[in-house]
Amino acid sequence: MPTTARVAIVPQQLGGPIRIDEVTLPDPGPYQVVVKQFASGVCHSQLHQMHRARPNPVILGHESTGVVVATGSEVKHVKEGDHVMVTWVRRDGENTTRRPERVTLALPGGETAVSENVFTWADKTIADEQFVVKIDKGERTDVTAIIGCAVMTGAGAVYYTAGVKKGESVAVFGVGGVGLSAIAAAAVVGAHPIIAVDLDDSKLAFAKKFGATHGINASEVDPVEAIRALTLVPGETDYMGRPLAGADYAFDCIGVRQTMEQILPAAREGVIGRRTGGTAVLVGVPTTNVELDARNLLVSEKKYIGSIGGSCRPDRDFPMFLRWFKEGDLDLDALVTQRYRLDQINEATDALQAGKIAGRAILEF
Repeated sequence: MPTTARVAIVPQQLGGPIRIDEVTLPDPGPYQVVVKQFASGVCHSQLHQMHRARPNPVILGHESTGVVVATGSEVKHVKEGDHVMVTWVRRDGENTTRRPERVTLALPGGETAVSENVFTWADKTIADEQFVVKIDKGERTDVTAIIGCAVMTGAGAVYYTAGVKKGESVAVFGVGGVGLSAIAAAAVVGAHPIIAVDLDDSKLAFAKKFGATHGINASEVDPVEAIRALTLVPGETDYMGRPLAGADYAFDCIGVRQTMEQILPAAREGVIGRRTGGTAVLVGVPTTNVELDARNLLVSEKKYIGSIGGSCRPDRDFPMFLRWFKEGDLDLDALVTQRYRLDQINEATDALQAGKIAGRAILEF
């Protein structure tokens, strides 16, 4: 039978406040799952969607925990009563060829709201089964909500996309929820040094709770030169005759032009005929094009790569992140720094826009 839900609606008109509508969710289609939610993350990338022109109201949120209340006839991996995570990456993309169904909702005023793939700023949601991952009922259901994006994106970029190894140096630009997750993963694999780069000293100090060994305030010093000073390779010089330096891996977890352009020179220089250069990894959602030094990329044999969703497969990887949390390697209790009710969604997004969320905010239902 249809399910009534309270859903955050971003209006079609730019700049208008998010409203909460009572909406009737349809019966699940053959491949859909209805989830009563415990908690949802509030991701910075959702701000980009809020600020884009749109032909319809939109429904946002893409990381959550909940309990299944209904399933479609073709859903086999979860059943009513199961605890789950909702995410925006297909849970097993390697073995799934069916295109996931996009969700649209009929609103009380006659409008239609659309999602990109899932929506979790709601006390109940309906999603394609490909975005629903089963978890044990013994798992925490509040702070673990952010595994579905923040942790997966940041930690996965280090663990899977880059494949950072013990003893390799890492620099992370931007230490919000995604950047802190990247730092935590770097600590798990034994990277050293782990350099946090941000504009706020309190955020840099906070990053050390997650494994950062050094902090660089980019509003006070040139972060590229500061990273080079911390990563000198004794007795070697680059193609320009300078002391060899730079991080083995430099991650941009912000996506603004300045940081996207800084991670390439922050990556370690190469030595022709001896060793290739470091790797710059774009993790944050870009908002503009960039200009890169192609000569530096070529002569140092550096790599500039992207990481979407941390190259993760949720069915495979969420259990690992949950294990890290239980074993104390991923402090989700510290990473979740603000909690809001659904009715406070505008307060939550305003705080995020103003840079007042040190880690990650969640909505609790």
